[in-house]
Parts: sequence; C-alpha cells; structure tokens
Amino acid sequence: MTTIGSGGEGSWAPATPGAAAVGAKTETRRNSSPGRRRRRRRWGGRTTDGDASAPEDDPGYGPGVGRRRTERILVGKRTGGVLARAPDELIVEEPLEVRLDGALVTTTMRTPGHDFELAAGLCLTDGLLAGAGVRGIAYCGDRSALEGEFNVVDVDTGATAPPPPGRLAPTTSSCGLCGSVSIDALLDRLAPLTPATTFDLDVLATVTERVRHDQALFARTGAVHAAAAFTGDGEVVILREDVGRHNAVDKVVGRLLLDGRLPAADLGLFVSGRASFEMVAKAWAGGFPAVVAVSAPTALAVATARTARLALAGFVRGDRMTVYAPAP
Repeated sequence: MTTIGSGGEGSWAPATPGAAAVGAKTETRRNSSPGRRRRRRRWGGRTTDGDASAPEDDPGYGPGVGRRRTERILVGKRTGGVLARAPDELIVEEPLEVRLDGALVTTTMRTPGHDFELAAGLCLTDGLLAGAGVRGIAYCGDRSALEGEFNVVDVDTGATAPPPPGRLAPTTSSCGLCGSVSIDALLDRLAPLTPATTFDLDVLATVTERVRHDQALFARTGAVHAAAAFTGDGEVVILREDVGRHNAVDKVVGRLLLDGRLPAADLGLFVSGRASFEMVAKAWAGGFPAVVAVSAPTALAVATARTARLALAGFVRGDRMTVYAPAP
C-alpha cells in the first residue's frame, strides 16, 4: 500500500460556548410584506444555515425563502447543422457582502446557498478570526428587498476578533482575498502541520469520480466548481459547489468550523480545477493534511504545501496522479 500525507433558516450559533473557536498559531420567519423592514436572521442555536433537508434550490435558507441557485432560459442550440430553440439551465451568480462584527470584510460573487458557511470559512481561512470563536452569524435584514436581505451576512465574534483590514474592491468569483500572496505571511499566523495522517494513493484515485458523481449543480449547468472533504477511506463527507473555487472551499471549511470539527486533521480536501496558492493556503488554515486536485498546481502552491508539510496531489484522474508534496 502506497500512502502520502503529512503524516434551516436565517441563523446559526454553536451548540456549546467556544465550539466554533479555532486556535491561532502557537434564520426567524420571513416577513412576507415587501414594504416592511425585515428582521435580522441569526445563527444562534435556534436554526441553521445548512439544513440537509432544505431543497436543492435553496440550501441553507429554509422553507419559504426560496433562493434560486439556477435559472432556466431559452437558448439556441445547434445540432447536426440545425439551430433550434431549447431550454437551458444557468448557474446564478450574486454578490455576498461579508461583515465581521459589523465591519465590512469584502463583497464576493457567489452562488447563493450555504452563505453562513461561506462567510465563516472566508474569515477563518484568511486569518481574520485570529483564534476568536464565532458566536453567531446573521443575515443583515435592513434592506427593503429580499435580494438585499439575503446578500449581506455578519459574522459575530463578540468583538474578540481584530478589526478586519479594509477592502478596496469587490472580490470576483475566481479570486478570494487575493492580498495574501506570501508564504512568510502565512507562517506569521500558521504553524507547519504535524505529521500524523496518511492517505492511501489507491483511495485518493477514487475521490475525483466520487465527487463528480455527486455534483448535482455541475450536471445541470456545467458551470460550477466543487470542493469536498473526504475521509481516509475516500468517503465524501461534505461537498459544496459554487461558481467560485475559493467559495466552494470556504463553504467546506466553514461547515467544519461551525460544526466544531477544525482542524481537519483526519480529512483530505478535494478541489476541482487547478490547485492554486490560495487553495493550498485555505487547506493549511483548515488543518487539512492532504489536498487532491483535478488539474496541476502552481509553483507557489507546491512551495506552500511543502512548507506546510501538507500532501498535494494533482492530475488525479482514474488511476493516474502526480504527487507534488511531500518532496520525493
């Protein structure tokens, strides 16, 4: 055996005090009246953002909210030299404004759904929590339109996290908080992982197909990326799809954070597409000992993985893969 390794609706809160805290380095019913001010929808132990029973089209919003993740339109499709009208399904892309203790962090373009996970994961992976626990997450319902209400999320740490640095521009769906471009900057807040968990290469080879089989949004639109957390035997325990790769990863990390399961020392992280520096940095922040990617990593991603003592495999397709970290 060959192995690699480092060795419902509107609100959320941890089940126990401090359950969502991660160490540093050493939803109320919707008001159907459109003219009224909408109340804040909280994550505080009363309802959840990621209810597994929620419909596929509105995960994390609960009954009655009805946020669509896809949109059907008429298009022209050419087959056999003939152009004909046909229905098609497109992925929805909307802005999400993320706040930390009321202060603006960024506005990111994302696929609606699992927004609390996205906000929590983003704050964790970019080092904004700095070891602070997440006390609650809420939609900021001070907008008159439903789209405004469910496109602004505030992560509450009780002012125990440091004030976030200002952002000068919105974040696109292809880029997260792109200011963190230095391995040294990561070492200032993250320690190299302790060798503990190993992954059988034969198991890693099965993860790509397992994730692809469960990608419902990709099957319908062909326009989303996927990230997944998987166990040592290849079982996919969390799968998230989003128009942005970094969003999908943040949603996976955020789910683990809100469930009190970080660091993810016994899980691997799958990412569709290439393994960029940012993907590896997020995996490091989440404590994943291994990253599996469908395509190649960048040079900086490999250097980061080796510094973090994190296993990194690319081109994982069928029985083929390239192991980039640890160094041979």
